[in-house]
Amino acid sequence: MKKLSISILITIFIFGCGNKKLPILGERAVEIKIIDGKEVVDSIYSTVPNFSLINQDGKVTNENTIKDKIYVADFFFVTCPTICPRMKKNLLTIYKKYEGNPNVLFLSHTIDPDHDSVSVLNDFANRLGANSKQWLFLTGNRDSIYQLAAKGYYATALPDSTEPGGYVHSGGIILVDKKRRVRGIYDGTSEKDADVLISDIEILLNEKE
Repeated sequence: MKKLSISILITIFIFGCGNKKLPILGERAVEIKIIDGKEVVDSIYSTVPNFSLINQDGKVTNENTIKDKIYVADFFFVTCPTICPRMKKNLLTIYKKYEGNPNVLFLSHTIDPDHDSVSVLNDFANRLGANSKQWLFLTGNRDSIYQLAAKGYYATALPDSTEPGGYVHSGGIILVDKKRRVRGIYDGTSEKDADVLISDIEILLNEKE
């Protein structure tokens, strides 16, 4: 067995039988296996790495929490004066669509853990009307969150004193499948992209691997 490492961003949409198939984003390793004397090429895609954070109820959230779930992830901070309110408005629309669906979770990661304590996140979630069993607001070690954003979700999350609120972060909403593979990144400030995300969640819910 031999493995060739390829760093690519897969952005090709594949259509089969008239149905849209979502891309798989991130790095891909090509594995060549010998089966019955023949070479078989298989693709191994990067996944969201293991993590351990604390939700708004003070409970540990990790890779076991998202096991076999489709989930929507974003990065924000409670005192954000710019894009976060618009992002949360769109996320709330998506959440309402899937509220009560056991196959869909929402993970919102604070990039300001010094301020956004468990109690602050709990209050914020309650004001949004988010059920902590389905929409998790996460805090933890600052560096771990930033590394998770960059390596797991292809998102930017950094302190920047020149930016309003003291942080710079991408406004992306990230869609992750049951195998922890990133399947789409959407403009969190766009209602149109929110509609596309809802459509893409439906694709994943009906996807057969």
